[in-house]
Amino acid sequence: MAKTDFYELLGVSRDVSEGDLKKAYRKQAVKYHPDKNPGNKEAEEKFKEISHAYEVLKDPQKRAAYDRYGHAAFEGGGAGRGPGGMGGFGGGGGGGGFHDPFDIFREVFGGGGGGGGGGGIFEEMFGGGGGGGAGGGQDGADLRYDLEITLVEAAKGVEKELSFRKAMACERCNGSGAEPGSKRVTCPTCGGVGQVRRSGGIITFRQTCPTCGGSGTKIEKVCARCRGEGREAKTAKINVKIPAGVDTGSRLRSVGNGEAGVGGGQPGDLYIVLTVKEHEIFERHGQDLFCEIPIKFTLATLGGTIEVPTLFGKASLKIPAATQSGTTFRLRGKGMPSLRQGGAQGDQLVRVHVEVPKKLSDEQRRLLEEFAKVSGDADQPTEESWFEKAKKFF
Repeated sequence: MAKTDFYELLGVSRDVSEGDLKKAYRKQAVKYHPDKNPGNKEAEEKFKEISHAYEVLKDPQKRAAYDRYGHAAFEGGGAGRGPGGMGGFGGGGGGGGFHDPFDIFREVFGGGGGGGGGGGIFEEMFGGGGGGGAGGGQDGADLRYDLEITLVEAAKGVEKELSFRKAMACERCNGSGAEPGSKRVTCPTCGGVGQVRRSGGIITFRQTCPTCGGSGTKIEKVCARCRGEGREAKTAKINVKIPAGVDTGSRLRSVGNGEAGVGGGQPGDLYIVLTVKEHEIFERHGQDLFCEIPIKFTLATLGGTIEVPTLFGKASLKIPAATQSGTTFRLRGKGMPSLRQGGAQGDQLVRVHVEVPKKLSDEQRRLLEEFAKVSGDADQPTEESWFEKAKKFF
């Protein structure tokens, strides 16, 4: 039977770089590894073939021989010579004396290995692990809850009740997965080890027990409600305290309020991600608040005191005489509290806008006209300096 081209096996071109060659092998090795394909003989053979191909192509001398002579460069074991006098790379056996494919796998992935002790890359990639003994269960997933609050609630702090669906411990079996009256027994397949040994020709390796999933135990009779999972989807309700000073994007962590674990695993956490709604009066700039309020032109001219709104009630603001429209005043300590500075308050900035009356009574008009005449500003701007600057345009 014709042998498949090594480059074709790894899905690369003949001018592939060393780095891209390694990436291609990693991808193929993960896809066809026996731990990912238990009982699949075709995948097992494919894994051997791609490991064989990679061992040849990763070695510059072997790759050069293969590029020149193809598979014939490695046929005829012993210390014989290849075609055209090229030194053979054999070393016993018809396959050319190559290493165990799991040695290549360990070399590329940096740990683990198929035949023994375990851990390392195997636990990360295949969810299995190499050590014996019953597993400690699977931890529950973390959850995210998006919560919108008002600016007032963000300034003062608030307690909220959250309602959401999640996987919780089954009430019928209390999370064990076993029907009431039933129990867990040692897995008959792996004898409680959690792994079984498989032989693939000259290769022997371990894999997670297919009967118990690595836990080392088996339920005599699974729970009729959760079908052995130990969890069911239910609505949970919890109360969370939101501290004063939070802002859009703030994230709170509620420990243990994520999904329940499986087989004794720890529950996940709940993360509450906050959004603060825009306020109709106030704009937030960090810890400071900004607002704009209208005042009468008589108040701006004569001065006085007015009450202005804050997130914490009303506050008095003194308006000096001759206040101009657009003037900004600062109310100290009336802004947002800080989450990190012991609750220190920001300030509230108040910009005043002088209103001009839209309608005047006859008496009001008469008095204003007299005022204009007395002031001498009936036909020119109030600021003489501005008029002087404008002369050059006329």
